[in-house]
Amino acid sequence: MTERVILLEGIDPVELFGAGNRLLDQIQGYFPKIKIIARGSEIKCVGEAEEVSLFAGKMGELLDYYRNYNRIDENDLERLLLDDDHMRTASSGDFEDALVFGTNGRPVRARTVNQLLLVKEYNANDLIIAEGPAGTGKTYTAIALAVRALKSHEVKKIVLTRPAVEAGERLGFLPGDMKDKLDPYLQPLYDALHDMIPFRKLEQWIEDGTVQIAPLAFMRGRTLENSFVILDEAQNATVNQLKMFLTRMGMNSKFILTGDTTQIDLPRRNESGLLQAIRLLTGIDGISVIRFDERDIVRHRLVKHIVRAYDTEEKNQNEERG
Repeated sequence: MTERVILLEGIDPVELFGAGNRLLDQIQGYFPKIKIIARGSEIKCVGEAEEVSLFAGKMGELLDYYRNYNRIDENDLERLLLDDDHMRTASSGDFEDALVFGTNGRPVRARTVNQLLLVKEYNANDLIIAEGPAGTGKTYTAIALAVRALKSHEVKKIVLTRPAVEAGERLGFLPGDMKDKLDPYLQPLYDALHDMIPFRKLEQWIEDGTVQIAPLAFMRGRTLENSFVILDEAQNATVNQLKMFLTRMGMNSKFILTGDTTQIDLPRRNESGLLQAIRLLTGIDGISVIRFDERDIVRHRLVKHIVRAYDTEEKNQNEERG
């Protein structure tokens, strides 16, 4: 058996491990073959030499992450301990740069490898397709980029849109005018903007057209120049709708499409324009396609396991049909 002591230099153990050692218990769960004991400002680990060495290396990287970013939570732990790409990116300090500062004063940053890739690809491409599961921060990161571009005068307006496929023909039966009927389907976009733009400023920008939020059908016939345009829930745009949307691109504009091809609400899956767009546009210069996955999920840590369980079930069903 091998024993090693790791010192928590300049770090408050309570802040690192949480009340009642909640996060330390989670760390122990990732290393079941060794015994971990936290006492004061040191951690002692006991076990086979190879396992102790692995733990010490991961713990050293974890401490560096905490010192660099002054935060750690359950999701951070899972990404850092299980995803080597995330750890390498964190170690290089790439997550430090703030995209914008939220209305609460907190910086909005890319928090995962693919969120950071979205930021980097934005600088090199005018059209980006970000596809992947719910909760991976695709739309939130895209909106942060849009707000940054507007504030830095890279563009003159932000246009956010979604297909209102969930509403279908039922819109006519809902109370209120068209705005009242459509706002529930656009609310997630409002929520993200309210996180990054003070309420009065956002209301002013919406009123004067600097920020526009509308269903996809309202894009027909427009040419969007000097604009940052985001199509959310793009998997629910039909082939014709998506072709119409993509051909709205004008000079000095950036387009980002976000969607999840496992959550298509159209009557037939092959009607989704996003599936076709990914197939046709991948590899074209100036267009980037980014595949988000469960490692990018930044909601409650259980969401990752939920997505994995449903994906496994779908794969098993497809194999049975085949």
